[in-house]
Amino acid sequence: MKVLKKSILVSLTLMFICGFVFPTVMTGVGKLFFNNKANGSMITVNGREVGSELIGQNFTDPRYFHGRISAVNYNTCKEGDKISLSSGSANLAPSNKALTERIQKDMNEFLKANPEVKKEAIPADFLTSSGSGLDPHISPEAAKIQIPAISKATGIAKSDLEQMVKHNTQDRQLGVFGNKRVNILKLNIEVESKLH
Repeated sequence: MKVLKKSILVSLTLMFICGFVFPTVMTGVGKLFFNNKANGSMITVNGREVGSELIGQNFTDPRYFHGRISAVNYNTCKEGDKISLSSGSANLAPSNKALTERIQKDMNEFLKANPEVKKEAIPADFLTSSGSGLDPHISPEAAKIQIPAISKATGIAKSDLEQMVKHNTQDRQLGVFGNKRVNILKLNIEVESKLH
């Protein structure tokens, strides 16, 4: 009986510590020292949250920079839709005909919207989806290749758009991890502010 009581007491104590004390302390530390990150790294414009800098959005307007392909359509759904939100990719093999057809379709659409770009110049990250399907970044090259079309659609000078891309380019993490990247939402917010 003593062993059973000790086991129950240890279990209840650990449940309390691990299930209440630790999460409460970590939430408090996060909110106190990293409030923006603890709340999803939300971006606010004119007092209104427009998105998270960590989750991509589907921009289709020709006046804005477009992000990577999303196999899950960035989980956009209308209120009342009965779908479960998830992330992920299609996981199609390079030999899969459906992947080849999707890439060809996306390439043709991009070339139609950007007639001055040659097929060989399109960066791979612009035609491939990320593992999560929610990637908020593209390479600086994928952003720069869109500048002529966006300049034409908005009337913003190419040099101004180049500066915006440069301003929103993030370096490699700790100088060694990952690649240079451009956050599309932040870049498009800057484009929007220039338009108005």
